Amino acid sequence: MARNTKTGSAASRRRRDGGFTLVELLIVISLISILAAMGLVQYRNSVTATREATLKTNLFRMRDAIDQYYADKGKYPSALDSLVSDGYLRRIPEDPFTKSADTWTTVPAEPDPNNPASEPGVYDVKSGAQGTALDGSSYSDWD
Repeated sequence: MARNTKTGSAASRRRRDGGFTLVELLIVISLISILAAMGLVQYRNSVTATREATLKTNLFRMRDAIDQYYADKGKYPSALDSLVSDGYLRRIPEDPFTKSADTWTTVPAEPDPNNPASEPGVYDVKSGAQGTALDGSSYSDWD
């Protein structure tokens, strides 16, 4: 009789040592899922942050080119394409959110009181992208 008890406990020990329980597997799968979700959110935020940095750089460079144009010629460019044709920019940069160079919104300059018939020109440029940034501001309102 004593042998049967030892054999029974040895057999049950082998079954217990042979694998994982369903609860253990569910806990591991849950933890992996949570970590993967957190990683995905971090990845998306880093992609958005990179696009925002690119947008800020593009806006800065175009605004700088507009200011240089005004300093050189005494008037604002009639369109963004004038910055390219006159050599202030190599090309109009792409908006990283709309993936197009045609979606920039231009802000016209105040009319010249000495010459009201003249074309006002482009005073500023803003993004045509819809949506809000990671800091809660709208892309189209960035200065």
